[in-house]
Amino acid sequence: MNRLITLVCVLFVVFMMISVAPAAAQTRPAPEQGTITHVFDHFVVRGGAITWFVLLPLSVATVALTLQYCVSIRRATILPASTLEQYSELIGQKRYADVLEHAASDRSVLAYVINNGLAEAGNGFAAMERAIEEAIEERTARLMRKIEYLNIIAAVSPMIGLFGTVVGMIGLFSSIGNLGNNVDADKIAWNISVALVTTFWGLLIAIPALSIFALFRNRIEELTAECALVAERVLSVFKPNEGVPEGPSPAGRAPARDVLRA
Repeated sequence: MNRLITLVCVLFVVFMMISVAPAAAQTRPAPEQGTITHVFDHFVVRGGAITWFVLLPLSVATVALTLQYCVSIRRATILPASTLEQYSELIGQKRYADVLEHAASDRSVLAYVINNGLAEAGNGFAAMERAIEEAIEERTARLMRKIEYLNIIAAVSPMIGLFGTVVGMIGLFSSIGNLGNNVDADKIAWNISVALVTTFWGLLIAIPALSIFALFRNRIEELTAECALVAERVLSVFKPNEGVPEGPSPAGRAPARDVLRA
């Protein structure tokens, strides 16, 4: 699903770049165009090549990443209710080896955490708690790195918009200096448009990207914290005060699967 979304977005960007290349190659609108009457011309065409080939693809990438994260970063993939119900039932029946077998092939964060916790069952519940914490930290860091692309886009887009502003202002003063008293209003208007439109797109991309990044960051922290609590509750049957003896001492550790089958 994620690969399909990425492929569709890449094909869209390529098609857009090929179809608008002639318009982006223009340095200014033709004299007969007169006053800009279309919003598309005003907010896109006037932005020049920087808008077409840098900022618009970044906006498409932001939308694609958002759709991908909506699919992959949600409760159903991090803390699925069916997985929790299945593992709780298996552990209640003391079928610990089956839990290990199922968790090894399950891609959810909950399954990964429970798998790591059960792997330390032979070393006592304290070791299981440490394994749960380490697994949660690892998966949280992996998810955070995944959404970091949105943070990068949010940081880079205004800088690209500022770059377009500088390019437009350089073109503006160059036109004024070369033409002297014979000022060409079209050239001045075009360079000012490049400066303003690129800044507009830089902010238009950065503000939603940063907001979406913050939303997904909070969602990851919330779901992974809940996942840790759920995993500890599911594996609480291994606590000594629950009637289940702790694993052997470090000097005589037994393989985890042998302890779980016992």
